Amino acid sequence: MGGLTIRCRLFARYAEVVGREEVELSLPSDALVGDAVAALRRTVPGAAILPERPLVAINQRHALPTDPLRDGDELAFLPPLAGG
Repeated sequence: MGGLTIRCRLFARYAEVVGREEVELSLPSDALVGDAVAALRRTVPGAAILPERPLVAINQRHALPTDPLRDGDELAFLPPLAGG
């Protein structure tokens, strides 16, 4: 059983609290979006403040916590937007 590597992109407030805009994560080959979120929150300083179920996108497409990840995917963490 191999592994996969994904690139997490953090935007706006999420990038501010973590202190960077990109993080690379190594995960098991059967990892789901929810696994990546948990790993980021657990392993990256400052990321524990991120929601357990943030709005995310895989390769610029909305994703759910149960969606599978593939090696090389980009997982974008999108903070809530306000405006009017």
